[in-house]
Amino acid sequence: MTLAVLAIIDLVVGVSNDAVNFLNSAIGSKAVSMKTIMIVASAGIAFGAIFSSGMMEVARKGIFNPDQFYFEEIMIVFVAVMITDILLLDLFNSLGMPTSTTVSIVFELLGSAVAIASIKVLNDGQGFAEIMNYINTTKAYEIIRGIFVSVLIAFSVGAIVQYVSRLIFTFDYEKNLKFTGGLFGGVAITSISYFILFKGLKGVAFISADTLAWINDNTLMLIGISFIIWTLASYLLQNVLKVNILVVVIVVGTFALAMAFAGNDLVNFIGVPLAALSSYEIAFDKGFPADLTMGALASKVPANTYLLFLAGVIMVITLWFSKKARAVVETGVNLARQNDGAERFEPNSLSRLVVRASVNISTGIRYVVPKSISRKLDERFRETKKTSKDEDAPAFDLVRAAVNLVVASILISIGTLLKLPLSTTYVTFMVAMGSSLADRAWGRESAVYRVAGVFNVIGGWFVTALVAFVAAAIFATIIFYGKIFAVVGLLIIAGLLLFRSYMLHKKVEQEKEANRKFDRADLITINEIINESSDNISRVIGKVNNLYKNVIDNLGLQELSNLKKNKKSLNKLEEEVDALKSDVFYFIKSLDDTSVEASKFYILILDYLQDMVQSIGFITKNSYSHVNNNHKNLKFNQIRDLKSIDKELQVLFDEISSSFDKEIFDDVSTIILKHKQLQDHVAVLIQKQIDRIRTTETSPKNTKLYFSLLLETKDLIGAVISLLEMFQEFHNDYKEIVK
Repeated sequence: MTLAVLAIIDLVVGVSNDAVNFLNSAIGSKAVSMKTIMIVASAGIAFGAIFSSGMMEVARKGIFNPDQFYFEEIMIVFVAVMITDILLLDLFNSLGMPTSTTVSIVFELLGSAVAIASIKVLNDGQGFAEIMNYINTTKAYEIIRGIFVSVLIAFSVGAIVQYVSRLIFTFDYEKNLKFTGGLFGGVAITSISYFILFKGLKGVAFISADTLAWINDNTLMLIGISFIIWTLASYLLQNVLKVNILVVVIVVGTFALAMAFAGNDLVNFIGVPLAALSSYEIAFDKGFPADLTMGALASKVPANTYLLFLAGVIMVITLWFSKKARAVVETGVNLARQNDGAERFEPNSLSRLVVRASVNISTGIRYVVPKSISRKLDERFRETKKTSKDEDAPAFDLVRAAVNLVVASILISIGTLLKLPLSTTYVTFMVAMGSSLADRAWGRESAVYRVAGVFNVIGGWFVTALVAFVAAAIFATIIFYGKIFAVVGLLIIAGLLLFRSYMLHKKVEQEKEANRKFDRADLITINEIINESSDNISRVIGKVNNLYKNVIDNLGLQELSNLKKNKKSLNKLEEEVDALKSDVFYFIKSLDDTSVEASKFYILILDYLQDMVQSIGFITKNSYSHVNNNHKNLKFNQIRDLKSIDKELQVLFDEISSSFDKEIFDDVSTIILKHKQLQDHVAVLIQKQIDRIRTTETSPKNTKLYFSLLLETKDLIGAVISLLEMFQEFHNDYKEIVK
């Protein structure tokens, strides 16, 4: 019962991560509606679940030799694997990072099996070399090698096929589809049909041996007939019915890839529980003898079709309702998108080195290749229209989406046929990255960020393997010695961690929703610019107000942990303002002719907001550093003076937020006057500190911090005054124009 519950949870967290594999291309290209994509993917998962029976042997005998383990030991291995897998995949889902469910399950099986084997070897007084007798080293090495080789193959094949496809179709593919679309559709759908349907039938339990034999004997004929039928159908759809054949290929490819995913990866989620069920049935038939080894697991056992279908249903439900799945999909789409924009990942030394080397190599190649050929190639890759910054615009076009789906589905299907649990995440992600590179999506503006993102994802894959091995080994050891008490304890801990993860993710999504504004590229009139600017001012000033109050309070109480939280809040605020400034290019490009003059106003507003953030940033960081270095606390009089400034600031900032929230700007002049008076108050406090130094002050560190806080507060107030004065002037001018 425990393993059944764990299997359901594992299906949920697993699909949430692996949805990126078969949804990325369809979602990124926006070939069809989201509802259609989900229906097609759901159908693919349902069929793939039924086709997956041939892969279940991996969990039973692919990693370890079951004849070397007793029933109780094998069950410990399986429970440890399931608990580890759930926690590990949920962690990556929360981070929005795609990882490999195949790598996780393989290394979890390996880690838990090695742990139990080590205990047995030590208890029997044998050497550690005997552990190799417990592990199916040949098969394990074959699986691991297949997983990592697939990364290189997927990236290379994806890049080559995309490069050739773009040379044929160009970015102005609508014209070329009239002549080549039918052939492309015929080749693409025939390839998918062969690998997914014809070869995939071998894994289905209810297909007779005679039928399979007939298919094998007539494979070439079936391929030829399929090619002719699909090519003719593609020409008919493209030229007669005026249906874009690339859309058809994307829909079929999404179905195929979802089907291949379920067929290949279902073993990752229910292979272990089904192997545990088989172990229980074997032990039950023998009367649960203490010395019963599980060699019977090595025999081929057909999977229960009803259980596979039930697993498929759970996967489909998860696909429709999992919010974490969307976060993981977003990462893959952003790294592959054709257009520039805000980047999620920060560049690192390795990404800079790779990009710099690639630029140098590209420059060298241009010297070798004749200029006439280079110009012709560049013409084939010239975009006829730039991808919009709008969130509703496609991240890449239909040609790349079709290539991604066809190449990935074929590679994964080959792995399934060879009984190799290839990582669908590795294959689909690297195909997408290879096609992005070949499509010149990683230009000089974005390459260093995209490469850094790829390295981050790949690094996460290696972390998956290491953490999966170590965590499963630790859990298996705990369960071996703690028995049922350890199992219950680990399940309680896992439940609490999952609940905590759910609540944190929910909070993050709510924050994103609260901060989500309409696209700055849509601001085309002066009135819209004023409204957007007032929203930005209100939001930033409100956050600066809270941050200033919290920093002063925590500094007075020497609350280091809270000051550290203040630094995290500061980072979010800095990212928000930086994102606003990153969109300036698209904002200016989108303005109508009558509103171009307003661009200077918008840019200066953002500049003053950044000045405010820099001032509060200096205050926050210096306060944290002072307490973190264990310097003396500020004196009572200093804290009291800072609190008096804080109280006045709160009142004024609240007035600003209220005015700009309601878009009522009649009181701006009064607010400006009060800020100038507050600025004079700060100047008085600076003079008071100078007098203290001449008489009673003895701490250079306190003096440095106190002066820094006062001077940055003065600069903060100055930035607010300048912002308000400019906003008032611009708003008054606009009212005159309207009149």
